[in-house]
Amino acid sequence: MAVDGCGQCCKILLVIFNIIFAVVGFAMLGLGLWLRFSSQTRGFFDIDLNTQSFIIGVVVLIAVGALMLLVAILGHCGLCNESRSTLGVFSGFLGLLCGAEIAAGILAYVNKDAVVQNLSEFYKTIYLQYLNKRDPSQAVTLRIFHNALNCCGIGGMLEPFVRDTCPKKSEFWDVLNTSSCVTAISNLFDSNAPVVLGSFIGIAVLMIVACYLSHSILVNEDPRS
Repeated sequence: MAVDGCGQCCKILLVIFNIIFAVVGFAMLGLGLWLRFSSQTRGFFDIDLNTQSFIIGVVVLIAVGALMLLVAILGHCGLCNESRSTLGVFSGFLGLLCGAEIAAGILAYVNKDAVVQNLSEFYKTIYLQYLNKRDPSQAVTLRIFHNALNCCGIGGMLEPFVRDTCPKKSEFWDVLNTSSCVTAISNLFDSNAPVVLGSFIGIAVLMIVACYLSHSILVNEDPRS
């Protein structure tokens, strides 16, 4: 399936897209597998939590990462072998991912209050169980929350129980500005919900562009071939 000059340009752009897609998919899959099977985090799946959000999130992370890798491999094989059928399947998978991406972004935006509640419940459950058991795996989760959100426990600057997992701060003013993680989670989603929605839509737009490039390769077949 030889293509003309426009098709060649589309092939180069699609190769770049596939590389980015494969790297992102591999990173998501690797992170999901690490969260699921690492000795530091494997205990999360044996903890009796009030919410299953973390487990569901890890499973979705693994599934989406694997699917992105599969799509990238299909696109690469289609380009290398110049296979119309493989590129067609590649475009179909991209279309499904694009629709799922937009739906996930809209659902996350519309249900942000429920997301905040579930994430807060998950944090408070880990917090309380860490106080009882001092499990190292739970300490890892608390450190992830504390460092990512720049917060400390449920009491903020007055937190007396899990301060060993909180970010180390030398400045007194920084200590005073340390908020509780429940408040930080709520503020994060309230202030960044439009950004999250925009990110989902932006990724979906990139997938639409990739679908268009794949379609252009198919329709710009060189008539001399």
